[in-house]
Amino acid sequence: MKRIFGIIALLTISLTSFGQDKGIFSGNFQSNFSVFVLDSTIGAYESPQYLSQISSAEAWLFANYQLKGFNVSARYDLFNNSNLLNPTGSYSGHGLGFWQIKKKIDKLTLTAGSFYDQFGSGLVFRAFENRLIGIDYAVEGVHAKYDFSDDFFVKAFTGNQKGSGASGNRFGTSEEIVKGINSERIFRLGKEKKTLVSLGASVFNRTLTQSTMNELVTEINGYDSVGDRFEPRYNVYAYNGYISANFKDLAISYEYNGKTPEAVRTPEGNLELLPGYIHYATISYSKRKLGKKKKSGFGFNGQYRRIENFQLRASPNDLLLDGLLTYQPSLTRQASYRLLARYNAPAQDYGEQGFQASFVWTITKGRTLYLNYSNVRKLDGEQLFREYFVNYEHKINKKLKGKVGLQSIFYNQQIYESRSAEWKDVHTITPFMEATYKLSRRKSLRLEGQYLITEQDLGSFVNAIIELNISPHYSFSFSDMVNTAPVRQSGSVISDEIVHYWTVFAKYNIHTTSFTLAYVRQVAGVNCTGGICRIEPAFSGVRFTLTTNF
Repeated sequence: MKRIFGIIALLTISLTSFGQDKGIFSGNFQSNFSVFVLDSTIGAYESPQYLSQISSAEAWLFANYQLKGFNVSARYDLFNNSNLLNPTGSYSGHGLGFWQIKKKIDKLTLTAGSFYDQFGSGLVFRAFENRLIGIDYAVEGVHAKYDFSDDFFVKAFTGNQKGSGASGNRFGTSEEIVKGINSERIFRLGKEKKTLVSLGASVFNRTLTQSTMNELVTEINGYDSVGDRFEPRYNVYAYNGYISANFKDLAISYEYNGKTPEAVRTPEGNLELLPGYIHYATISYSKRKLGKKKKSGFGFNGQYRRIENFQLRASPNDLLLDGLLTYQPSLTRQASYRLLARYNAPAQDYGEQGFQASFVWTITKGRTLYLNYSNVRKLDGEQLFREYFVNYEHKINKKLKGKVGLQSIFYNQQIYESRSAEWKDVHTITPFMEATYKLSRRKSLRLEGQYLITEQDLGSFVNAIIELNISPHYSFSFSDMVNTAPVRQSGSVISDEIVHYWTVFAKYNIHTTSFTLAYVRQVAGVNCTGGICRIEPAFSGVRFTLTTNF
């Protein structure tokens, strides 16, 4: 509480000291409210929200004030009986989730308080927020950046990572100290300076507290085999070097990330002293205005990544999404359709190797073909994930446009969902379609359908959506995802019958404010947002959201 009052006082002093001048004030507000409806048919009944609490809420109010080179920001967070931070638990708390004072002095930018940042692509360090799944990896401390020019900067920071909340520490910080420095330089080559080459390098450090070290030593000394024991280290150092080049329509990049040996937890749950490495490379090429009429074009994008024991957390005792200091997104295509997004491939930081390639061909204006292939394996060659995807879009006339496609997936459910051997690898084939028809200048009707065919996991599903949009204020939709060919493992909490997962949705927009109301039945499984994935239980109930900007 003293911390909150101190920060509020500091922000107040900062604002009132410029009371005679006018600055720029802005902000936003977002809130979620859920009502939980007990539904044993889909297995939505085990968490505290269904048994006693009935409802939950989350809210974020962000305010920002700019004046004379100062930037003062604060965000108030609220969680009431929330399962957002831990899908199977309940968390309540409120307070300042983010606060920051920033000042630009010529080429130097100083920040005190909370901040988000990343080095390179974020593989060696990234502080970020993903509110949709309840994670917030802000660092609280001091941050400095010096711009030698528009093409050359150096930045450094030191502080503590914000608590995850899953362990009841959402508004505190980890005791472990983190710090780092990053520099990047862009070179403009050629007569017209249109060839760009960017070079960058970073060093990152995390220091364990004595209490964390004592816990590690106690656990390691308890191992039966002397050969499994080792001496943990207080400090771990991560580093990277990266280069990217852009020449006309071609762009390539490569990044190497390394980590000194530290105590890391293996998939079996034991601690080992291991170094870590990541190799990451991308290539893209695009060409527009091809053909006689200059209405064709194509683009290609490919990426490759190899991870070897690159775990980097605030503490080796942190598990799942707790304490992550790096950003390792899924090396797969981000899907928007419900059934196409059912099986995802979250990065395996203990070891994986994979690549993704996509190709887009604009045949003529209004006709586009998209192809994608993803393949991820463990370092020993065991298949983890594979996807074949094709999508064709066609604008038939001014009122009607549509798309059709096909997806085929291999998904190692034992690895990605920590399942027993009873859960076999999932093989799917999913045809899909979408059609949008403009009823008038402001009204449109959209139809969407997918059919996921599989004999594993929960079996096959059909999903259909009808959506009416009335611009600029209203949007309504109804969908039904049906488990048409149920498959159940022993001990399953889901009914053996054919199950319907209904969703009824309404949205209202007015200026910068949006309201949504929905009744949802959601199947259990992996939920991914922005490349970050987690396993979520089934949900049954009503959800209301309010968002606004000011």
